[in-house]
Amino acid sequence: MNDKKFEKKFRALERRLKRQLKRAPGCHDYDHTCRVLTNAVTLAEQLPEADLQVVRMAALLHDCARTEELSTKGKRCHARLGAALAKTWLEEEGGFEPDFIKQVANAVRTHRYRSGKLPDTLEGEIVYDADKLDSLGAIGIGRAFLFAGREGARVHNSAREALHGRAYGPEDTAYREYLVKLRQLPEALRTEPGRELAARRAEFMRVFFDELNRETGLEQESC
Repeated sequence: MNDKKFEKKFRALERRLKRQLKRAPGCHDYDHTCRVLTNAVTLAEQLPEADLQVVRMAALLHDCARTEELSTKGKRCHARLGAALAKTWLEEEGGFEPDFIKQVANAVRTHRYRSGKLPDTLEGEIVYDADKLDSLGAIGIGRAFLFAGREGARVHNSAREALHGRAYGPEDTAYREYLVKLRQLPEALRTEPGRELAARRAEFMRVFFDELNRETGLEQESC
């Protein structure tokens, strides 16, 4: 598809996504999508063999079913639901080749860290890494606290309390998210430029939580 036609359809789907995410909480709202899209383009520019149209569309639609997952407290997988929804939206918009739709849906389906389904295309790897980068660094810290506050979790807790706490409970703090998931992310990234960016952001998070443990008297509990 030529760039002009693609851009017109991209903007139409962008408007649809904004309406879809209007009720999404701040940690997974349209601002998050914009940051992931920026990350994805940044990575794709360093990996010129990637199909930029597939990357941009998949990054745009990667969280299109996020509100459905949140409404079930994580019982339904937004990546699996999102792949089906992205396919429907692209077909309804019209003009996209079946292979393009398949590639976008596949990248959406495999972007989730906890799904256990790793991306098997370069475009999918880029979207996967772009999404993970928004969970790291200063923005990752902000999002983790935003999520914890929305669920009524404590501001901070010990490593023991965090690791033995349940998801969506009072011990589901930003620190728990860091210990359980975020500190593991850099090694999970799929592209070289993604891993380089992740390493810098991960170090910032480590220093932050070390300082938080010191300030709260939980330094001996840190992991």
